[in-house]
Amino acid sequence: MKNLIFILLITFILFPSCKEETNKQDANVIATYYLIRHAEKDRGDKNNRDPHLTSFGRQRAENWKKHFKGIDFDAVYSTNYNRTKETATPTANANDLVLNYYNPSEYKIEEFIERTKGQTVLIVGHSNTTPKFVNALIDEDKYDDIDDHNNANLYKVEFTKDGKISELSVVN
Repeated sequence: MKNLIFILLITFILFPSCKEETNKQDANVIATYYLIRHAEKDRGDKNNRDPHLTSFGRQRAENWKKHFKGIDFDAVYSTNYNRTKETATPTANANDLVLNYYNPSEYKIEEFIERTKGQTVLIVGHSNTTPKFVNALIDEDKYDDIDDHNNANLYKVEFTKDGKISELSVVN
């Protein structure tokens, strides 16, 4: 009986402290941003400034949704173009979110950061605006424009109490 009481006492002491350590790590993250370029667009009409996605592009948009499956987004941002909206929509729908539109030439990064504090956010843009958005978030000129035929870059930016962390990966 004394052994049982001792084991229960140790269990109640150890398990809450493990949980507390996990919460401390989570509390260190202030905001997380995932940034992607729109999926493959229809290039059939060179004069069309607002093309839709190709069938391959629609499949990539679905693949992004699958890639982000374990992530609970609080918000999804997209420029107001067919190709970006069509890329963002599957992930937004999977998270029961509506798209928030932004104009990359008019956004104010400080206001955006303040508005999204404590959130996990997906931002869908273009070959030139996505790297610029990442650079603005990290306040550093780190990433160049994306090659026009590259639709696979994934940028992740985390704001923590210790600073900002950014990484680039390619998701095919």
